[in-house]
Amino acid sequence: MNTQSAQRIGYVLKMYPRFSETFIVNEILAHESAGTLVQIFSLRAPIDGRFHAAYAQVQASVHYVPLEPMKHTEFWAALQHATSEFPSLWEILQATPYLTARDILQGLWLARFIRTERLDCLHAHFGSVATTVAWLAGALTGVPYVFTAHAKDIFHQEVIPDDLRHKVEHAAAVITVSDFNVDYLIRTIGSTPHKVTRIYNGLDLTRFAYLSPAERPAQIVAVGRLVEKKGFDDLVAACGLLRDAGRPIPCAIIGAGPLEDSLRCQVQELGLEEWVTLQGPQPQDEIIRAVQQAAVFAAPCVVGSDGNRDGLPTVLLEAMALGAPCVSTDVTGIPELVHHNRTGLIVPQRSPADLAAAIQLLVDDGALRVRLAQAARAMIEDQFDIHRNTVRIRDIYRGAQGIEFPVETALPQGVA
Repeated sequence: MNTQSAQRIGYVLKMYPRFSETFIVNEILAHESAGTLVQIFSLRAPIDGRFHAAYAQVQASVHYVPLEPMKHTEFWAALQHATSEFPSLWEILQATPYLTARDILQGLWLARFIRTERLDCLHAHFGSVATTVAWLAGALTGVPYVFTAHAKDIFHQEVIPDDLRHKVEHAAAVITVSDFNVDYLIRTIGSTPHKVTRIYNGLDLTRFAYLSPAERPAQIVAVGRLVEKKGFDDLVAACGLLRDAGRPIPCAIIGAGPLEDSLRCQVQELGLEEWVTLQGPQPQDEIIRAVQQAAVFAAPCVVGSDGNRDGLPTVLLEAMALGAPCVSTDVTGIPELVHHNRTGLIVPQRSPADLAAAIQLLVDDGALRVRLAQAARAMIEDQFDIHRNTVRIRDIYRGAQGIEFPVETALPQGVA
């Protein structure tokens, strides 16, 4: 590898590593296998107690962007001192009212690092705090940034449209994970179509071996954080309907989250302790084994009461790659992946009865399971290969390096 010509990319993340963000580590590993030099900047210390083995394969240096506690007077003194390094700092800070003191201090630290390391481009994941800091560091140094928009960072009720619009306008490019998201950003944020590119999350398919579902036991598996948007309360309710109809089917829900106690209470109230188990978080190897043994993979996603929703769940990609017949809902970009009666089954969100009927159909019909699973694997190989998809991301990096990001582009109209 010629390190003189290799791209030097800084990944800006709110928190690294995170147990649930395997799509990010997949992307970084694929870049590294292609010779890209990656450095990771984490704005928060990790809080998860366990991590997937894939994180150990990442070669990139991880920098935890420091934040020294300081009084207000010390903060303003630090800004005044920083103007000697970045003469346009005050003008840049006027570009948006949505910066916090923490954003500013971490943006300054990252800008100083960029000047020393001479990175070619910054790539932030999620259009929230990571992109805020990437924008500020880019505005201070002229280094372009791109960001990937996922779901919570664009759909949640706390998202400020003007703030997101500002980040889109000044990004060299915006990547997002579904055509649904592209359309949303164009319609709602007013993004220009040429600025936003859909690149699906991908998998290293050598790690996800296809196994035929022809002879699998009657078993449901679901994987994800125990939060409202995953719809696991509907899955528990569907299991209750199947039991009441004389067709009880074991169901394992793998994951942790704030709704764990609520789901346990629901299981107990419905008398489903024998049939529904909450198994907590598991390493990826254990998840793969569980999914490969299931007749049904259920992802009953919903739009949460706060607007939060899944973009395109990575666990669905993994399940389809592994040969697990999938049932999911018509939320955001999921129908781009689960084509009803072709690569899986789609049911309306928040409909336990429809979910139960789809589960029973998949359990009963081995030929249907095989047909759907084979088509799903073929689609994953065609559209969701991480090595193929990251080639497109690196093309975006190269294009970004040809886009000037002078300080003036960061300023609002009227600021000289």
